[in-house]
Amino acid sequence: MGMHRSAKRRRRREDAATTMARNKIVKTRERARRDTRMVEKVKTGSLPHTPVVMSWLSRKLHKKAGKITSEDIHNLVT
Repeated sequence: MGMHRSAKRRRRREDAATTMARNKIVKTRERARRDTRMVEKVKTGSLPHTPVVMSWLSRKLHKKAGKITSEDIHNLVT
């Protein structure tokens, strides 16, 4: 006989929780590295930036990429 269905579900939830906790550390560090990279790209470039940079700016400023102005970028970087 095998494991009961509820025990399998419980084990999956526990495994998922440990995986998420472990990945959270890695993702936090990666976000910090990406932020420093993007700030450097923003400081050296001018509008319009590459799509990757514009997407990052859009997330940080909570604005659509087309609505971002140089003043918004200046306020974010400084």
